[in-house]
Amino acid sequence: MHVPARTGKTNASRLIGLGLVLLGLAYPFAVYLGLEHLSPRLFAFLLGVLWLARILGGQQTPLSRTLAAVALSFCLLLGLAGEPALLRWYPVVISLALLGLFAGSLCSGMPIIERLARLSEPKLPPAAVRYTRKVTWVWVGFFVVNAGIASGLALWAPLSYRA
Repeated sequence: MHVPARTGKTNASRLIGLGLVLLGLAYPFAVYLGLEHLSPRLFAFLLGVLWLARILGGQQTPLSRTLAAVALSFCLLLGLAGEPALLRWYPVVISLALLGLFAGSLCSGMPIIERLARLSEPKLPPAAVRYTRKVTWVWVGFFVVNAGIASGLALWAPLSYRA
C-alpha cells in the first residue's frame, strides 16, 4: 500500500519537472509577450512557485537542490526589485548555475556525467570513466557559450524588431 503513494509523489515530481522544462522552453516567448501585460513580480511569483514545488515534490539530488536554490534566489531578487530587465537574465543565471555544477564536479569527486552513467551501469570500465570526464568538459564548454550568448542577448538585443 505504501508503493502507490510513492508512485504518486514520483508522478507529481515528474509533472513538476515537465512543467519546468516547458516553462524553460516557453520562457523567452512568455517574457516577450508578457512584459507589456504582466509585472516582473508576477513572473517571479510563478517561477518561484514552480521551483518551490520542485523542491517539495520529490527526491532531491545535490544538482536539483542547487539549481532550485539559485532559481529561487533569482525569483526573490526579481520579486523585490520588480525590474523588467532582470527577466532577461534568468537564462544566464541558470546557465551559470549549471556551469558551476558541471565544472565543480570535475574538481571534486565524480563528474556529473559519470554519476549519470553509473545509474545504468554501476561498474564502468576505466575507458568509460575517462569518456564521461571528457563529456562533462563538453557540457562545461556548452554552458560557457550558452551563458555568453544569453548575456549578450540580455545586454544588447532589443525585445522587439521592427522592419
